[in-house]
Amino acid sequence: MKIQNRFRATLTKRRTTNPSSGFSLAEMMVVIVIIGLLATLVVPNVIRYLGSANSTKAKADMTQITSAISAYTIQNKMRPPESLEELVNPEDGAGSYFTSKKMPLDPWGQEYMYERNGSAFELISYGRDLVPGGEGDDADIVWSEIEGE
Repeated sequence: MKIQNRFRATLTKRRTTNPSSGFSLAEMMVVIVIIGLLATLVVPNVIRYLGSANSTKAKADMTQITSAISAYTIQNKMRPPESLEELVNPEDGAGSYFTSKKMPLDPWGQEYMYERNGSAFELISYGRDLVPGGEGDDADIVWSEIEGE
């Protein structure tokens, strides 16, 4: 009889000292407010740096394309390509000048514009707005190679 009473007392004690599982409404509200504050502080900074990352990627792509144009020009008796397509599928049957065997796209998914004037050329990405001109993230990114400079 004493053992049964002792067992009941232990069970009763455990039930009263252990809180119920889960979180209270107040605890959940505090967590939601903290997450909201962190998001408010972090998201604008991430978005600001995303624009500069896209611009940096476009400049790196243009450097790679310029290197391919230089290699093409040297291999073709100082004649630069008429279009960027010649770098991917050269007329002389040589392989692509890019390891991926395709022309890179700008960070906004568009092809780079290639304008040739004699042996000088320009590479252009129209930026986020995809139209000529613009400011900030919408500004054009231009790589210009002018003879003699």
